[in-house]
This record gives sequence, structure tokens and C-alpha cells, in this order.
Amino acid sequence: MESRMTRSRVFAQATETVPTTDESVPNDRRAGTLEDLLQRGYRFAFSLTHDAARAEDVLQEAWVSVLRARGPHTVGYLFATIRSRFVDQYRRELIAPTESLDAHPHLAAEAEATFWTERCQSVPVHAALHRAMASLRPEERAVLVLSAVEGYTAREIGELLDAPRGTVLSLMHRTRVKLRRWFQDNPKEEKS
Repeated sequence: MESRMTRSRVFAQATETVPTTDESVPNDRRAGTLEDLLQRGYRFAFSLTHDAARAEDVLQEAWVSVLRARGPHTVGYLFATIRSRFVDQYRRELIAPTESLDAHPHLAAEAEATFWTERCQSVPVHAALHRAMASLRPEERAVLVLSAVEGYTAREIGELLDAPRGTVLSLMHRTRVKLRRWFQDNPKEEKS
């Protein structure tokens, strides 16, 4: 609930201060409103992080970066910035020391309960699909979301992710095969 309020607050503040469209962008890729642009950015960030709070953090960092750079308010520019921020966060996590929750079992139980409660409230996704998506790597989730949800072509995804079209096509194929196998190996999941 709190994450929805935070997102709404970010959307409201952003729409007050920034124009919503960019005339240099073709109509099919122009965001109708800034809120739409930020929601699409959130979905893309969530596909990379697979965590609502981290997705909001990545989106916020990316949006601040776009505003500071006075960059275009386009989906492609925002997605590229989100991807860069995600990679930066991932690298920071590799460097930063962490302490295992195994040393504090009571904290681990609380954290797990909170994690799943927040996840179920903030992202209403079919449980089986959620588990299937969790089995994918971040780049596989990103390609799948950009293709299936956002409707981008392999060439456009390649431009967004700075990858050759052939690599994107290969990754899309392997991701679909991986999901198909996951559902074949978990037949009960399809009916839940």
C-alpha cells in the first residue's frame, strides 16, 4: 500500500513540472502522459529487479537522471536510463558487504513475511506466472516484458538494451523455450 502511495506521489510531482510529450518521437512510441511513461518505466524496472521497492528506486534514480540531463521524455531514453541504473545498483551490491539473515532467524522470518505480503499487494500477478518469471534472469525478463507487454520489435529492444538484433532474437527464443519448459515441468502451476 505504501509503495502505491509513493509511486502516486512521484507521478503527481513529475506531472506538475515536466511536459508530457516529445514531438520528435513517432506517435506509436510517444507516451500519452507522463504518468503513462512512468508506469511503463516502472514495469520495465520491475522486470529487471523483480522487486517492487527496488524497481521504484531504480525508476526514481533514472527519472532524476533524465531530468538533470534534460534528456528527452521518451520511453526509449527512460528505458535505457533505467537499465543503466539497474546495472549500477547491481554492481554496487556486488561490492557492498552484506550480513546474512541466517545469523538472525527472527529477522529472516519477519523479512520473508513482509516481502511476500508487500509483493502480493503491490503487483497483482497470477501466482504461477510470477513464479515462472522469477525463474528467469533479469535480462530474460527485460526482453520478455519489452516484447510481450510493451510491444517492441527485436530491433527496438536491441537499441534500448544496446545489443545486436540477433542477440535479442536469440534471447527471446531461449526465454520462451525456458518458460515453456517451466510450465511443462510444473503442470499444476497452469491451473492455479
